[in-house]
Amino acid sequence: MRRDSIFYKLFQTNPALLFELLTNPPENANQYRFDSVAVKEPRFEIDGVFLPPENDSLDVVYFCEVQFQKDERLYERVFAESLLYFYRNRQRFSNWVAVIIYPNRNTEQNDTTPYDNLLNSDQVYRVYLEELGNIRDLPLEIAVMLLTTVEEKQAPQEARYLLQRIQEETPPASTQGIIELVTTIVMYKFDKLSQTEVEEMLGITLKETQVYREIKQEGREEGREEGREEGREEGREEGREEGQKSLLLRLLTRKVGELSSEVRQNIDSLSIEQLENLGEALLDFSSMADLENWLKTHQ
Repeated sequence: MRRDSIFYKLFQTNPALLFELLTNPPENANQYRFDSVAVKEPRFEIDGVFLPPENDSLDVVYFCEVQFQKDERLYERVFAESLLYFYRNRQRFSNWVAVIIYPNRNTEQNDTTPYDNLLNSDQVYRVYLEELGNIRDLPLEIAVMLLTTVEEKQAPQEARYLLQRIQEETPPASTQGIIELVTTIVMYKFDKLSQTEVEEMLGITLKETQVYREIKQEGREEGREEGREEGREEGREEGREEGQKSLLLRLLTRKVGELSSEVRQNIDSLSIEQLENLGEALLDFSSMADLENWLKTHQ
């Protein structure tokens, strides 16, 4: 189950959600923006970075890591990534804080001795979702986080409850986005069930949701992958290029916003090598201008 992308969507929709998990959030929490960044030489990729408003001088930068699999070198990587990024951007920030989100304490790495001082300081928050309380007593979006940890036998009931809460508590403009997060979690928890079975489970029509369209797209891409193995070399190359473009367009939309038809046409004209280069470069993009400048330079 791709929990990273689920939390990415949650934080992208509502960056202030992270600070609801902390005991000492910043006063301007609702002004932070969420991003993911790459730190080169050596190459590190940080799951989530919460950046203060650019007009605020020397404010705190927050790093977030969502970890649902045990990793005995997690803290080595998280602190190396965070401190290197902080070092390279020291002029922008007064301090840094790391937030690590676990499903439970059993997922945390065993040997924490080298980092005990940091882990017990105000610079590191460890959040254990299963200890936040009953899913029905939590704020709606935090309850959606907790749904990722619920056992399969309990998940359908809790998902239906959350879908009902969404209709009752969420403004109409925001309803669809949160519904799609819930359906995403359920679709990946029950990936062996048919569309009809999941629809009956939740009482909704999946073809109306973005997650259903994305999963169909993934299915088509997997089909193209199989076709590339069986088809002629020319067909394989075309399928590979099409798959890369589809994935890049989705990633770029999430990174810099909706793409114009002109930008899409420019990307469509790129060679496979250029697409691969763009895939690496987009990690450093923060705005549409970055993408447009890259396209001008490489076409």
